[in-house]
Amino acid sequence: MSPTSADSPAAKSGIARLLAIMARLRDPQQGCEWDVAQTFATIAPYTVEEAYEVADAIERNDMPALREELGDLLLQVVFHARMAEELGAFDFDSVAQAICDKMTERHPHIFGDAMDQGQSREVRWEAQKAAERAAKGATSALDGVALALPALMRAEKLQKRAARVGFDWPDYEGPRAKVIEELDELKAAENDDERLDEAGDLLFAAVNAVRSFGIAPEDALRHGNAKFERRFRAMEALAGPAFPTLSLDDQEALWRQVKAAER
Repeated sequence: MSPTSADSPAAKSGIARLLAIMARLRDPQQGCEWDVAQTFATIAPYTVEEAYEVADAIERNDMPALREELGDLLLQVVFHARMAEELGAFDFDSVAQAICDKMTERHPHIFGDAMDQGQSREVRWEAQKAAERAAKGATSALDGVALALPALMRAEKLQKRAARVGFDWPDYEGPRAKVIEELDELKAAENDDERLDEAGDLLFAAVNAVRSFGIAPEDALRHGNAKFERRFRAMEALAGPAFPTLSLDDQEALWRQVKAAER
């Protein structure tokens, strides 16, 4: 068979070509040994990593990188779908059809006859998702919050779910007092187990405090990380190779200098 025959991956375009490439890579006789050996569990970390790399490209406003990273993320979907197809569970087309069905069901005012009740997009979306969870047998408001989410993001989602059934502070003062309380309890902890427990409580309370201002904690920490990295690198540039030998007071002075320059 020639490389340009109608049945070869090179002769196809877009999704069809990618699906054909993955089928060949997973072929037990003629495929790639590494690809054939993979399972859902071994591929899952790569899927998560590629999602973060998409977010990173967006953060940097790098369109060529975003195109590349979206392709890498799409490959992960195709990989999982191919493994499921080999098991007779589902295939890529059924994945695409399922999300099409879900999106049309969640937008009845767009794709159906339902009237727009003037609700916000979030209210409509969450009401629909709650109905879907109930149909799947959910018994708690917290059901369906993925365990594999980053801890900070999962804390926010757990708190939002609890808030929808009324378990939330009415204003900032509650979360603020809780942060102070948890700081004191962390300081008073007497062993590693207690310190771990109280540290978790403190971070969870901090998420609640940030959320009370309508700010996504994950976004806030990403912004804080970027700011710290920018300022620290500027300190290193000012001090040169001598930076590690400076006293903490001298390093703090550099920090204040960099911070003032940003203003």
